[in-house]
Amino acid sequence: MSFRKNISLLYLIKISKWFTLVMPVIVLFYESNSLGLKDVFILKSVYSMAAVILEIPSGYLADVWGRRKCLILGCILYFGGYLSYSFTDTFTAFLFAEILLGVGQTLVNGADSALLYDTTVEHNKEPLYLRYEGRITMIGNFAEAFAGILGGLLAVYSLRLPFFFQTAIAFIGIPAAIALKEAKQRNVIKSPLREIVKIIRYSLFTNKQLCYNIMYSGIIGAATLTMAWFVQPLLIHLKTPTSLYGIIWTVLNLTVGIAALYSDKVDRFFGVRKMGIIILFFIAGGYIALAFNLSYVGLFVLFIFYIFRGFATPILKGYINQMTLSEMRATVLSIRNFVIRLMFAAIAPFIGWMNDVYSLQIALLTSAAIIFLPGLLFLVLQFRANPPFQSPSE
Repeated sequence: MSFRKNISLLYLIKISKWFTLVMPVIVLFYESNSLGLKDVFILKSVYSMAAVILEIPSGYLADVWGRRKCLILGCILYFGGYLSYSFTDTFTAFLFAEILLGVGQTLVNGADSALLYDTTVEHNKEPLYLRYEGRITMIGNFAEAFAGILGGLLAVYSLRLPFFFQTAIAFIGIPAAIALKEAKQRNVIKSPLREIVKIIRYSLFTNKQLCYNIMYSGIIGAATLTMAWFVQPLLIHLKTPTSLYGIIWTVLNLTVGIAALYSDKVDRFFGVRKMGIIILFFIAGGYIALAFNLSYVGLFVLFIFYIFRGFATPILKGYINQMTLSEMRATVLSIRNFVIRLMFAAIAPFIGWMNDVYSLQIALLTSAAIIFLPGLLFLVLQFRANPPFQSPSE
């Protein structure tokens, strides 16, 4: 198996999923097809439900059926979702498209990181995993950033044009996934449900250190996802010109990508324990700093927050990978993703209610408390675990 070939193909798959031309104009597209805001939320809820329900089973499928096969199927379904969007104009058709997109994205989640880690192990490059995970994260955020600008330009000519181009980009992932090489033959399991339950029990109950890392990573992941939805309310609060929305959005995503590129160096410099403390301090602290700087200074706070968002994702996923067996790695990563989605689903409605009833500042401060307290708990539990986890870089 060619190490560089697999890495390059995983880069292409990441681009095919993250080069989202439609995001800046998708609400306008829905409105042009006579959908109201209620319809929009229903569509996105269906996407989230499909992703949450299948998150852990899809990771398990990648472990026993194969990472490559899951990536191929996920890319095909993802392509089908945008193909449906491109040539339909009804709510029912869009609902079908969202299911395809949700299932497709979920099949890719976990399987890509697991295959990347297995590839580094098979080629005796395990210490380089974090570097490549950081690069893949960087590529995804760079793709998302530049796609926003291009998508807006395409929408000037037609709101459907970004979907045509998006379909073509999504197709790139299919041949890339087919060309991948599986790092290791998977075992055939006779009782899938029993095995899933066994892995969940092991990850969240038996292996305490792994459990604490999954929960901590889930809290931080939900925190960074929640902050992404605070960006636009802040811009509205500041009465920012609409023409600057895309530029600010692009700069923030580029910031995440650049930070992710240097995540392995930062992790080596600080080590596991200090890195955990720093991430929690800047993620929870970012909410507090923003709450008391609801001015253009707040944009600088967001910039700092997004730097640490770029560090956190590959570093925390790397820790989980390093303490997980290959035969269950994709399932464990899917458990992490499931925790993030579940936490976000639980937090978001309450935080939105706090913003509507009280103020943006109160919503931000409430978010900081919700993040910091459980985050600190699981961080302390990690430190007290015996034996303590040590990164290969330490």
